[in-house]
Amino acid sequence: MAYPPGYGGPGSKHRARGPMVPQNAGAPQLFDDTSSAYGPQKGGYPAPGIDMGFNQIFADPVANVAMAYGSSIASQSKEIVHKEIDRFMSINKLKYFFAVDTTYVMKKLALLVFPYVHQNWEVRYHRDTPLPPRQDVNAPDLYIPSMAFITYILLAGMALGLQKRFSPEVLGMCASTAFVWVVIEVLALLLGLYLATVQSDLGTFDLVAYCGYKYVGMILAVVGGLAFGSNGYYVALAWASCALMYFMVRSLRMKILPSVVQEGLSRPSGRAQMYITLAAAAFQPLILYWLTVQLVH
Repeated sequence: MAYPPGYGGPGSKHRARGPMVPQNAGAPQLFDDTSSAYGPQKGGYPAPGIDMGFNQIFADPVANVAMAYGSSIASQSKEIVHKEIDRFMSINKLKYFFAVDTTYVMKKLALLVFPYVHQNWEVRYHRDTPLPPRQDVNAPDLYIPSMAFITYILLAGMALGLQKRFSPEVLGMCASTAFVWVVIEVLALLLGLYLATVQSDLGTFDLVAYCGYKYVGMILAVVGGLAFGSNGYYVALAWASCALMYFMVRSLRMKILPSVVQEGLSRPSGRAQMYITLAAAAFQPLILYWLTVQLVH
């Protein structure tokens, strides 16, 4: 049987493949030919986006040494900066002075207002480290001075408003004066302790805490003046001054005078340290009066 052209022989189920027909140039293409977009790379140049020369830089031993030297200098500079910051203001030490709770605050305020019945004034230690304020009522803190300072400023604004003398400038002057006097007092104590060659564990934050407790007495005096007039002011001022003096003497005595016995210093050195303690206590009523009298008159 004869088969038409294009079909297989006997028993074949498929049509034989014909010759390739050339594609018409005018016919539209279903897909774009992108095979010619990237030509062959020239010798000696890497493919784009693969290597920008970093491998050669890192492979250079001189560059590696320079980078290691720069990293070491940066780390040493960072350590020096941290040491200088810790020397003047250690964050860990600052956290210690704010480690308080409600029970400590209430006991400390009661001790500042009425310190005469308190017996043990020694700061307790655990493995040569002082206990935090929340565990020892005798430990100095900065929470009460900070809150008392803010309360004093608010109370001063209220007192000035009641007297029709309130202005932002006057309130700012009260705040700056109260802050500057504490700074002057702390610097004077540091100078006195240095001249008396006192080897004590009293630090700058300790002195700021002890000097800042006067704000509690200032609040008590201003409240007494606002509530009961001039007579109430002077009574509250006298009470707060006596309580603060007693508190300062007993607290600083346990910090300064024991070093005389432990180090075997001479009697003149012991007297100098005692005079510093008494002078710091005697200075408190003057500051209390100076910073509160203009608020009640």
